[in-house]
Amino acid sequence: MAPAPARADYVVLRNGSRLNVTGYEIIGDKFRMHLAGGFADVSVDEIASIEPEETFEPSVEPLTDKTPFQRLILAAASRHHLDPDLIHSVIAIESNFNPKAVSPKNARGLMQLMPRTAQLMGVADSFDPEQNIEGGTRYLSDLLKKYKNNLTLALAAYNAGPATVDNYGHRVPPYLETMKYVQRIAKTYAKLKADASGPASAQPLTDTGF
Repeated sequence: MAPAPARADYVVLRNGSRLNVTGYEIIGDKFRMHLAGGFADVSVDEIASIEPEETFEPSVEPLTDKTPFQRLILAAASRHHLDPDLIHSVIAIESNFNPKAVSPKNARGLMQLMPRTAQLMGVADSFDPEQNIEGGTRYLSDLLKKYKNNLTLALAAYNAGPATVDNYGHRVPPYLETMKYVQRIAKTYAKLKADASGPASAQPLTDTGF
């Protein structure tokens, strides 16, 4: 069973109802909304809009054999020469380990791949955990190569797109969402490294530049 997604949003129905939800999934032709104390299914046609609310931080524990999708994370990280804790951090912030998570912008799955990105990475089904983690890890690896292992820029590009980062002179775009995203990943990643190795080993990430 997947944990509830990490975002809190308002779903506005065509009948005028406005519901505060902690996450949502597409199940067949239904939209499953996670509510306080349970969930509700409605037809996709009944939804007028989705309004983002302030996000909250998921509780992230060190990567162990009890971590959801640990085997897939380790395998993809090994193939693309990335730190598994980094992939773990991205999944935690992007979807809180919900493989059916869908964002208001239509990013999908564990690592929240946009349809075009999924296509470029050879992902046929973004809701398939193995395909999504492989595609997201490969994409992040490509971005790290593009930005010469500058994790801050790679994460900004993962969120806002590499063209946007390039248009701002290889700097983090001045978008609140992107700046918060980079900071949240950095904070989560640093916490995982500290928890795994002890407080003395915790090291700050590359200067965020904003």
